[in-house]
This record gives sequence, structure tokens and C-alpha cells, in this order.
Amino acid sequence: MGLTEWAYSLSESMLSEPLPRRWRHSLGVAERARSLGPILRNDAELLEAAAVLHDVGYSPAIATTGFHPLDGARFLRDQEQADERVVRLVAHHSCALLEAEERGLRHELESEFELERPDLVDALIYCDMTTTPDGTQTTSVARLDEIVQRYGPDTIVGRFIQRAAPEIHAAVERVEGRLTRVSAAG
Repeated sequence: MGLTEWAYSLSESMLSEPLPRRWRHSLGVAERARSLGPILRNDAELLEAAAVLHDVGYSPAIATTGFHPLDGARFLRDQEQADERVVRLVAHHSCALLEAEERGLRHELESEFELERPDLVDALIYCDMTTTPDGTQTTSVARLDEIVQRYGPDTIVGRFIQRAAPEIHAAVERVEGRLTRVSAAG
């Protein structure tokens, strides 16, 4: 079984029944990842696998700290012996270090999981932050507004996402710029 086939199967088994909306979101994020093939080349499969698995830590079967990037990455590393790069992308997706700081878990996340290459981190931010909870495409501005409204501006997630907004928007712009350059050259 290939990396993406395995990732879809695992993510579906962890999310589709207990969290169907989260599963739809994960499928949408993976679809966005596939669209980045022209700029990712050899890392396209890696990003798609990380994209479909990025929220696996929400699964009630493995949620232990309540911080899904850390729970998901630990599960993938310890229980699934997943590809190290997929694990690192899941651990650090969408500015997770900032949320870890809000939760008092930054040291754990940083010490257990190295950052992946910046262009891949940007690509996963782009995929996640331009996909609605229902799996459809959106803008990063609308997505961040939706997150703040859903969680509230004074919650851990609300505070984190407002702090992360400049970096999220910058990552989306960098990826869109790369897509534009590849399209213009091709």
C-alpha cells in the first residue's frame, strides 16, 4: 500500500464516524494538496498524506492532551510508525507552535518534533487555511474569521489564530506566488 493510500485509509478510520465534518475538512485539505503538485514535484505525495492526516489528533480514540497536532503526531510516530516527514508536518501544521505556547505545550512540541522544510510547512498552511470545515475552498481571511467566530476571540484557539494570522496569510501568499510563477513559466 502506498503512502497516500495508507494515509486516507487511516484518516478515514479515525475520523469519518466520530467526526464526519472533520473528515470532510481533511478530504478537502488533501484535495488542495493535490492541486499543489506543480510546485511540490517529488514531495506531492508526502504533502497529500500529511494533509489528509493533519487533524487525526482530534479522534476521540487518541486525543490525550487535547492539542490535536501533538496528539496526532505522537499517534502517527508511536502507534503507526509513520513516515517521519509526515509526522513532522502533522505536528507543526498551521502554526501549531503558537497554539502550543497558548496551551503550555510548546516545549513538548518543539523537543519531540523538528520542523519540516519551510516550503512544505507553507503548503500545508495553505491547504488547511483555504479549506472550510466542510471541505470546500475559501480564502484565508474567511477561514480565520470562521475559526474566531466558532471558538470565540478570547478562547485558546481564538487567541492563537489571531496571533498566527499574519504568518498564515503570508504563507498563503507565498504559495499562491509560487503557483503563479510556475503557471507563467509553463
